[in-house]
Order: sequence, then structure tokens, then C-alpha cells
Amino acid sequence: MKKAALHNLGCKVNSYETDAMREMLINDGYEIVPFHEKADVYVINTCSVTNIADHKSRQMIHRAKSENPNAVIIAAGCYAQSGYETLRSDGSADIIIGNNNKDRLIELLHKFLADGREEEAISDISKSGVPFENLKVKSPIEHTRAFMKVQDGCDQFCSYCIIPYARGRIRSRAAVDVVREAEVLSGQGIREIVLTGIHLDSYGRGTGESLIDLIEAVAEVPGIRRIRLGSIEPRIITDNFLSRLSLVDKFCPHFHLSLQSGSASVLKRMNRKYTPDEYIAGVRKIRNIYDDPAITTDVIVGFPGETEDEFSETLDFAGKVGFSEMHIFKFSRRRGTRADLMTPQITEKVKAERSSKLIALSHEMTENYLNRRIGKKVSVLLEEMTEADGEKAWTGYTKEYSRVLIFTDRNLKNAIVNGYVGSVMNGALVLDTRQGIEVQ
Repeated sequence: MKKAALHNLGCKVNSYETDAMREMLINDGYEIVPFHEKADVYVINTCSVTNIADHKSRQMIHRAKSENPNAVIIAAGCYAQSGYETLRSDGSADIIIGNNNKDRLIELLHKFLADGREEEAISDISKSGVPFENLKVKSPIEHTRAFMKVQDGCDQFCSYCIIPYARGRIRSRAAVDVVREAEVLSGQGIREIVLTGIHLDSYGRGTGESLIDLIEAVAEVPGIRRIRLGSIEPRIITDNFLSRLSLVDKFCPHFHLSLQSGSASVLKRMNRKYTPDEYIAGVRKIRNIYDDPAITTDVIVGFPGETEDEFSETLDFAGKVGFSEMHIFKFSRRRGTRADLMTPQITEKVKAERSSKLIALSHEMTENYLNRRIGKKVSVLLEEMTEADGEKAWTGYTKEYSRVLIFTDRNLKNAIVNGYVGSVMNGALVLDTRQGIEVQ
């Protein structure tokens, strides 16, 4: 049997696309094997968010070639789109597939196998009106949760970001198509859907639909018990959005609100489309609707020109918001962006020092958030058996995406369990089984 191996770099949207390509290869008669094994076809779904991501993408392409020099090497995705000329001159990839062409994977593979000539599919996605890429996933690798790509492209042009050039303009997937896929996934036993996109807030722009319309539609699918959102920005948090969202019982109150900086002057240089005041106003609106929801975020430290005072503003702002978790990134220069040319660039030593301070604050806030759960009743979607402190335990996540452990011998795979939190262990909530648990 023919063998294929895939490797994914980058975001959850990339993960969805990799799953879709995996299914295409299975349907074409391929056995999927781990990437480190010898295969007939290697697919690398590349990332281009930083120069380091570009390097890793090239590295994985070369690694695939070394695993089997006779294999067909396919480079797909963001770096294939933005670094097309470099890949072409490098000659290590036999097939190069840019964004919005991954649905042609099998067609291009068959053409290459027929004539042995390099194949390329790079479209101009820089203009509006580009159709949404027709990808679908029927059998995701995870057994309880499935990511669904519903939006692609970005028109924000943040000064540090290459993604609008790699992903193109905003485009959305028809709600009816999303619902059909959710129905298929529900039939496969999936209980939680995570709606993802490059700029999820813009879903439906130009089509007459909106993100809240989509959430309400997916909530009607029988068998789907939870709906979660990928990263969103504060300007979507309006009174109308929240009032409708609060009526969707299946919605998980975990808001990953992108911040990047708590300094108004840094946000302006980043070309972000909100201020710290607008951000915290959105957080307050969320907390007025939901009881202690999870508010998580991303922060970039060491953006060009970031002064000690500006960093202190970010540190103070983060403490004021009280996140349940922060993801901290040191600024990485990206060729082709305005930020790459900005001065002064911050030294790696200063970036590391600032990053350490924010990471310490994040750990403190996460610990506080988890400790507030002790004694409270939570709902947990269980996923798999694991080991903690030398004992077997079921693990899963609350609606707020806090990890949970349940020490029990009962078979709870794919179950939704309600119970009371007794303690916190190694960053996870532990249910107190002595108080009893309800299994749904």
C-alpha cells in the first residue's frame, strides 16, 4: 500500500487544512504513517508568521527529502505562498501548493506521478472576491473536539504581520456548509466544535452573515454539545453580540481576546485597531454576562521602540485585566513588514527579561483563576486516560478550557461529567469524586 506522511506547522487553521489533506490522501488509497517513517509522499503544511517559521518550513521540507530521496515532496500553505520563489529555486519540493489551492492536492500529485515534472498551484489571493477554499474534514484525529475553518484571510495589515500577504483578503465559508460539516462530525461522535479563522471577527463580511449568526446555526445541530471560538478581537464584543451569545447554552465562555500590548502608543505602532480602554471595556461587558469566564490572550514583548514605560503599561494593564492565561511572544522580525524597518529594535536580552516578567505574572493569574474554581461545580468533556501522581485518571476540559483530572476506574471516554472541584494539581483541576459526579 502507498504511504504518505504529513507535518503541520503553525496555527489551528493550518491544523484543519492538514487534517483535510490527510483525508484526501486516505481516500486516494494512501496509508498515513508518522513523519519520521519512510513514505512515498510527504506533505509539509508550512507556516510563514515569522522568519523562524520560514526556516522551520524549509527545514522540514529538507528533512522529508532526506527520509526518502525518491519520495514526492509537497510544500503547501503560507510559506509555499509567500516564499514561493525561494522554494522554486531551492528545488527541494516537487509540488508547491499555495493557499486556496490545497483542495487540488490529489490532482497535482497525480499529474506529477504521470509526467515527473514539478507542479505548482499559486493563485493571486491579494484581491477581494477570491472564493473560499473547498476543504472538509469528516473524521478528525481527535475524538471529542473538532476544529472547523470557517474564515480565511485578513485585511488588518498589522505592522508586524505577513499573514495578509500569505493568506490574502478576507473570505468566509457559507454557514449552510459549516452546518453540514458539523452534522457529519456529530455523527462521528464529535461533541465540541471550535470555530477557527485567520480573522474570525470578520466572518461573513460581504455575505450578509455574521459570526453570531453562525454560532446560533451550529448550536442547532443535534449531538453537538459545545461550541468554542478561536482568537477574536475586542471590537466584536458588543452588547448585541453578547446578548445573543448568552442565549446559546452550548457556547463555552472562553474568550481568547487578542491584546498584543497594553500600551496605547505601542498598539498604534502595531496598527492594531483598538485601544487599551476599548479592550478592557469589552472584558467588563463579558464579565457582566458570564460568571468568571476565562479571558486569555497573546502579548508581544520587545516590539520596536518599546520603552520601559511602555512595557510597564503592558504589565500593569495585564494585571488590571486579570487574565486566566497569557501566551507571551518575543517580537520576531519579519521581512516584508513595516515593523522590520522600525527603529530602535529591542535587544534579545531585554526581550527575554520582559518576557520573564510577563510569564511570571501569567502563572500567578492562572493559579488564582484555578484556585477560584475550588468548591464550584464544573462541566467537563472527558477525552482520554492519562497518569497523574502515579495513578490513572481521566482528563478533559471545562467549558472555560481548564484542564481537569478525575481519578476513577469508570469508563468515561467522551462523556460529559458534572462535579465539584476539590483541589488543583499541576495546573489541572481535580474533581472531588466523594461528592459524586453526574455523567451525561
